[in-house]
Amino acid sequence: MTSTPSERLRELGLVLPPPPRPAGTYSPVVLDEERAWVSGQIVTEAGSVVHPGLVDRDVPIEVARDLARRAALQALSALAAELGSIDHVRRFLRVTVYVASSPGFARQHEVANGATDLLVQVFGEAGRPARAAVGVAGLPLNAPVEVEFLVGTVPLR
Repeated sequence: MTSTPSERLRELGLVLPPPPRPAGTYSPVVLDEERAWVSGQIVTEAGSVVHPGLVDRDVPIEVARDLARRAALQALSALAAELGSIDHVRRFLRVTVYVASSPGFARQHEVANGATDLLVQVFGEAGRPARAAVGVAGLPLNAPVEVEFLVGTVPLR
């Protein structure tokens, strides 16, 4: 028998962080029929961005990869709060990982693996999305990594 995503999280020893609270005029998750869009998530602790700065100059790639993983957990927390459980996710359709990159840095795809590797661990092949790994000049609050999801959900009615 296959584990549910919630069970798999527990098996991996992972706990979802508290659901995000919007810091602006937006919703953490928007549902439309059997799709959910999760707003970009960054990693904060005690109200401050964890490891601020540009990847490669200020933030080592290994740290950025872990931050992408942690931002994916934050996005899963937003989904769980909106859907009632991550077990209502049918499959990941697209994941976008924004990487605040120092000039010349070209390994955004390796940073993005932190997010999508986690999704495959938890959801199996349903966690393998289409993906974009995008290098940007800067992110909100000087975060080095931001992750957003588009997921297909099971009917909630």
